[in-house]
Amino acid sequence: MLNSPNGQPKLPILSDILNMPSDSGSSLNLDNIQGDVLIGMKKKLQTFYFFEITDSSTFKKVLAQKLGPRISTTTQMLDVNQQPITAVNIAFSQNGLDTMGVVDSLGDSAFTSGQAANAQTLGDKGTSNWVPEFTGTSIHAVILLSSDTESNINSELDEIKSILDSSTAEKYRLDGAVRPGDQEGHEHFGYLDGISQPGIEGFTTNPVPGQTVIPAGMILLGENGDTITRPAWAKDGSFLAFRQLQQLVPEFNKFLTDNPIPVSGLTSDQGSALLGARMVGRWKSGAPVDLAPLFDDPQLGADANRNNDFTYAHQGEDIQSNQTRCPFSAHTRKTAPRGDFNPVNTQNHILRSGIPYGPEVTVQEAQSGMTTVERGLAFIAYQSNIGAGFQFIQQNWADNPDFMFGKNSTPGFDPIIGAAGGGPRNVSGLDPTDSTRSFTLVTDFVQSRGGEYFFVPSMSAISGKLAN
Repeated sequence: MLNSPNGQPKLPILSDILNMPSDSGSSLNLDNIQGDVLIGMKKKLQTFYFFEITDSSTFKKVLAQKLGPRISTTTQMLDVNQQPITAVNIAFSQNGLDTMGVVDSLGDSAFTSGQAANAQTLGDKGTSNWVPEFTGTSIHAVILLSSDTESNINSELDEIKSILDSSTAEKYRLDGAVRPGDQEGHEHFGYLDGISQPGIEGFTTNPVPGQTVIPAGMILLGENGDTITRPAWAKDGSFLAFRQLQQLVPEFNKFLTDNPIPVSGLTSDQGSALLGARMVGRWKSGAPVDLAPLFDDPQLGADANRNNDFTYAHQGEDIQSNQTRCPFSAHTRKTAPRGDFNPVNTQNHILRSGIPYGPEVTVQEAQSGMTTVERGLAFIAYQSNIGAGFQFIQQNWADNPDFMFGKNSTPGFDPIIGAAGGGPRNVSGLDPTDSTRSFTLVTDFVQSRGGEYFFVPSMSAISGKLAN
């Protein structure tokens, strides 16, 4: 059920984690941590099953006695001898915990308020474009199922529904899958995803060059680096920020075709490919434009030991003014500024675990330049503090035209995920031949279809606090 495309950091080997020296950071109980949290973007197929708890007393009994034993741990996900045919994880919204009578504050205001309350601060047009189920208060929990085949997932989900019986009611379902063939690991715009994941102390045994290793407490509650007061039972849990992000692929491709970068010696197609790479910050292979400024370098993109080993700082170039290699506004630079911070930012990190959903672009869509079938990214971010993780990165970096601060020109919005409530977005630095040239994007090529914030409890919390 796990995939590992070239270019993405490899998962650690379980025996290497267990043999890590005691001074290497946190000593994590991988049997207590649900499997999806630390695995990252490594699933082949994944289904998100959102439901309402209609009978909390019965549900809590079922959770402890029947559903709990089916939930996959990190140990099981990493051990080929224990790996289940279909992995199962579960997470609860604040409304879900309230329904279950769990009144302890988890110390996260964004989680408590819910994502709908934050819609406008995230750049959404309110909730007008949201999947209706995300706009109310009846999504109490989500079950994540991962496997190799759709039949495996459907079989497991049918058994889970039978176990839950009348204690829950289905609200919404979204199915995701890695893209076919050589597009494995690439999102729908065609760019390799999941490259710049942070390493986790006590979990990441061999960080690749350029990979930032962060304290486990930035992802897991109650671990080293988590400075917020939590109830003891919440240790080894994590907050899951879920977003259904629709991608307007035909419109994006048409924009690139209509606006090729006019670099001398490049064909129109090459100029269009360069524009896309500079908007994203990477070529489709995963090669960073900072290291491959004019042309894609597939060998670089496929090499996890090189494709993340850069900082945007180069000898003889002014990092405050030079955008020849990479725009200040590029998506990967906006969301992971690297050397733009001095000292390096260690506070605002997330662990991504998303997967594409929806079909490939049809011939008719490609020819018309218009989307007729929804597709996009089922985006997941894990963190111990939503306000310092996903919400901060989206609101203060991607949606903030002034970020990164201190540059000699205004960077503008993140051209991929930056949003202004549906309004036009100015983006600068995309043309390396004219850094003063500004693009006005009137279409959001990524559009929010809504989401929710969830708490992923530890295995001990599922059998203990949440069962009582």
